[in-house]
Amino acid sequence: MSDTTFDYIIIGGGTAGALLANRLSADPRSRVLLVEAGRKDDYHWIHIPVGYLYCIGNPRTDWLYQTEPDAGLNGRSLRYPRGKTLGGCSSINGMIYMRGQARDYDQWAQITGDDAWRWDNVLPAFRRHEDHWRLDRPGNADEAFERLHGNKRTGSTGEWRVDRQRLRWDILDAFAQAAQQAGIPATDDFNRGTNEGVGYFEVNQKNGWRWNTAKAFLRPTCYGRPNFELWTSAQATRLALERQPDGRLRCTGVQAWTGDEMVTAHAQRELILCAGAVNSPQLLQLSGIGPGALLKQHGIDVVLDLPGVGANLQDHLQIRAVYKVQNTPTLNQMAASLAGKAKIGLEYLLKRSGPMSMAPSQLGAFTRSRPDLPYPNLEYHVQPLSLEAFGEPLHGFPAFTASVCNLNPTSRGSVNIKSPDFRAAPAIAPNYLSTPEDRQVAADSLRLTRRIVAQPALAPYRPEEYKPGPQYQSDEELARLAGDIATTIFHPVGTTRMGHVDDPQAVLDPQMRVRDGRGGVVAGLRVVDAGAMPTITSGNTNSPTLMMAEMAAQWIRSAA
Repeated sequence: MSDTTFDYIIIGGGTAGALLANRLSADPRSRVLLVEAGRKDDYHWIHIPVGYLYCIGNPRTDWLYQTEPDAGLNGRSLRYPRGKTLGGCSSINGMIYMRGQARDYDQWAQITGDDAWRWDNVLPAFRRHEDHWRLDRPGNADEAFERLHGNKRTGSTGEWRVDRQRLRWDILDAFAQAAQQAGIPATDDFNRGTNEGVGYFEVNQKNGWRWNTAKAFLRPTCYGRPNFELWTSAQATRLALERQPDGRLRCTGVQAWTGDEMVTAHAQRELILCAGAVNSPQLLQLSGIGPGALLKQHGIDVVLDLPGVGANLQDHLQIRAVYKVQNTPTLNQMAASLAGKAKIGLEYLLKRSGPMSMAPSQLGAFTRSRPDLPYPNLEYHVQPLSLEAFGEPLHGFPAFTASVCNLNPTSRGSVNIKSPDFRAAPAIAPNYLSTPEDRQVAADSLRLTRRIVAQPALAPYRPEEYKPGPQYQSDEELARLAGDIATTIFHPVGTTRMGHVDDPQAVLDPQMRVRDGRGGVVAGLRVVDAGAMPTITSGNTNSPTLMMAEMAAQWIRSAA
């Protein structure tokens, strides 16, 4: 840390930060610093797919956040995992590769007033880093797939590996057949722009190992570049902000706590905040950028009154319906004995397959909560297991879980500091199920789950509803029970959202530069992470965040 002046400083070595570090340090004339609060990704459970069970709730890899008690969840507070290690959430998440729907990005274009965010315009950014299993052999993809995913024959593959899952389950195959009998078509690709259908998820794995962004974007390239520097176990505490002679506000660097000392690093061109939808608004608020009243309440000088910082929190809430079954194995039985665990371990050791290679969810489905909707608004994550709550033991009976989430919630929450101390966790208040629309979708989605499970394909397994319970039938009962059994699917977005120049709640302009409240931007400061999303994407949010970083890299290089 003897030379602390860089061209670019990136805060957060997670999903977006790793890609940006790779792209910006590719220019040998630019000195790039990546600052990560967690440690390196050298913990073995990060790389074994089922290891998410040992990473979530572990201070080695997780910030250990909790939500505030939530009225929509009948007063419950939820564990809110966020990755605290190189690779960020890509080191502890569900590994599902999902772009979202075309309409998501067309809506972003409308909200921001910038056509750069339209589906057809972001596709090249997705393709730029994608390394898809179907393109391993030339001529293996059809025309539609090649148009949406690129073609290996026209150039080298990207860094972000997308693979098939290395296991199947009879109960999941039966659920897929039942979904088709209920009117949901089969699909072999959730990433064509509509998502609709049922099939096995594709995952960010390689040869049965988790493929996180540290492996993809840092390890093979950045570590060998003399113009790249990495600080781990260094938590950013405050941005350095200065008024220029022309009155403009400029970000000139960051203070970081290493555990032993406070170090200031200086950014000559830009500081890019990639700390995520929880930590980025927290750091902005600690630095004096945010709602003025909140900052004054905690004794922080108001540098820039931006009311949207920390607002607009959106997340996917999954409602976990559990069904007991007969006549088929599930993970509940397989993992119940030492012999079963030994068999699982041996299969992974020899073949890199089986339950230890499992993503948290294997089978997916996208469909409508009402037949009159013009687009899918529900996503299913179906698992051959069940438990009372995440982190608790598996049930002692064979069962599967059909988790369903509202892709486009209308509820909005917030992330706000509770103290001027950078070590204090912020208040995370998602406000789940706080609108009549979301409560209706919750009730409708549970009824749809029952309709799928009642189809002939599942009849041989005699499914019996364990949660929420068949005695609950009315909209009011189902919405209340949803509050009892639902949990986050770990997709917080929107807390530093992009928006149109006329939108007083927008924190960022369409190129993710922080607005100055006077029609311009704060010089040298961007936020590039899921917090920048104006609305949540229709599916898992990790790969859309990578796409946003790819877009930002182009704009940053152009600005230079």
